[in-house]
Amino acid sequence: MHVDITDLNLFVCIAESPSLTQGAKKAFLSAAAASVRIKSLEEELKTRLFYRDSKGVELTASGKKLLKHARVILRQLEYLKNDFALDKSSDFGHIRIYANTTATTEYLPDLLAYYLSHHPGVSVDLKEKQNAEIIRSVSEGGCDIGIVAGDVKSKTLEVIRFASDELVLVVPANHPLSNKNSVNFIGALKYPLVSLNDGSTLVEFLKSESNKVGEALDLRIQVFSFESVLRMVDSGVGVAVVPYSAYERQKQFKNVKFIKLDEPWSKRDRYILVRDLNALPLCAIDLINKILSDHGINKLDL
Repeated sequence: MHVDITDLNLFVCIAESPSLTQGAKKAFLSAAAASVRIKSLEEELKTRLFYRDSKGVELTASGKKLLKHARVILRQLEYLKNDFALDKSSDFGHIRIYANTTATTEYLPDLLAYYLSHHPGVSVDLKEKQNAEIIRSVSEGGCDIGIVAGDVKSKTLEVIRFASDELVLVVPANHPLSNKNSVNFIGALKYPLVSLNDGSTLVEFLKSESNKVGEALDLRIQVFSFESVLRMVDSGVGVAVVPYSAYERQKQFKNVKFIKLDEPWSKRDRYILVRDLNALPLCAIDLINKILSDHGINKLDL
């Protein structure tokens, strides 16, 4: 079997685009040339990779299988180029990170600002994703590093615990619950909630937990950051479930009190996920070590 790297790159570009034409453009090829290359790749692999119609392209089962391998191969090739570049230090390279809401909005911005200022040759692609997609993307080579909170159900990834956090209920200081030391989730659901927007990891998690207890989330308003959530609570708009670390970072809001959630899922560990530590470029290892050291954990011994 002979598979060309250019063809693999083209295949991934098309798979991640709504149409062959747009995928070809990303790969700097004409649509006609791309079509010929994909047909040749299908003949080489003796299988069909795409369903094509007027609406665009869709991966077949074989296409989905190839996409997993192609992403890993292309990422490993990128690592190889980086490791054999003239600059072999951790100051050179590109890191793709998928992380949950708390990571992308709370501690990663400051950490990455410091890291990138000390690694001028490194670029980072940071995207907020839900836990299931993060785990899948790390497994399939779609990203280099995943950061999640809560249970990680994977036997194929390397999982590094680096911190713990706790979900708490925040309420206005004069709220009926403000004199409570703790409250269960059902008790919190009796009041209008302020939350992050749909799609955030935390909102999807709370919706799942509310469904389990047969209750609906009474969402009064949804906003884009934990700072905005706490600003709303501070103004008496509603109550909110947030990580304690987010509450701690927003000391400017004086009219907010936190209450412990009496639920087994309120305490959550945070994890770094990677496919293979030894295959990561030096810049990614250096970033992981920065995360670990910031949380008082010894650096990786590789």
